[in-house]
Amino acid sequence: MPTPNRYNQIIEKIFFDHFAEGLIDFEFQREEFRDAAIALGVRPPDNLGDIPYSYRYRKPLPDRIRATAEEGSEWIIRPAGIGRYRFALVPIFNLAPNANLVETKILDATPGIIMRYALGDEQALLAIMRFNRLIDIFTGLTCYSLQNHLRTTVPEMGQVEVDEIYIGIDKRGAHYIIPVQAKGGTDSLGIVQIEQDFGLAAAKFPTLKCKSIAAQFMQNGSIALFELELDNGHVAISSEKHYRLVQSDQLSEDELLAYAERL
Repeated sequence: MPTPNRYNQIIEKIFFDHFAEGLIDFEFQREEFRDAAIALGVRPPDNLGDIPYSYRYRKPLPDRIRATAEEGSEWIIRPAGIGRYRFALVPIFNLAPNANLVETKILDATPGIIMRYALGDEQALLAIMRFNRLIDIFTGLTCYSLQNHLRTTVPEMGQVEVDEIYIGIDKRGAHYIIPVQAKGGTDSLGIVQIEQDFGLAAAKFPTLKCKSIAAQFMQNGSIALFELELDNGHVAISSEKHYRLVQSDQLSEDELLAYAERL
């Protein structure tokens, strides 16, 4: 059998040090990552926060942990305050692009110098969305980028970070707060990020309606955008659209007429 990697060993020890049959959530402290590593005889990571980050966005929890979840549920790691986390058993949430969804072509307004040096990661995705007004197009609002990588603290969550925040305004003059999470490369979008976005919006912009947006590069080069909402306390997808940036000669008059007839 292959030797479990260091992060798997550490997270398994913490989980089973706290877990008991019937529990659906429990808290632990950041320093337990270091204590578990020392007890296992492995080197603690320099950045202890990279352990929960990895299991939120890069890879699944170890099989031993996932085997304790009932069918249709999964364990996630939520923030629970400064230096604290919470394992929680929740309904499985899959925020992945629907391969069967129709895509919409948008004339590419990205400056050539940006395309030349874009690295294909989340920063490139955020820039491309900004230059092409994709948040405006997707939401139907006029949107203004307020801040990139906003890092702040939220009660009962601790430190949170949002990739970009927009302020939107509709035709009535109503204002919206629009937190955007973007993922490029091999990272995946996760439910914890979306929960943090709603928490940040409620804490910092309590008078504004929140539209949480998630964005991801697709394998075929398109950009998938999701709008999320809270449904009885659970994150749910309310809208999904796919956009492909093209040159002028790649968008036909027939396609434009078809777009105009869409509901």
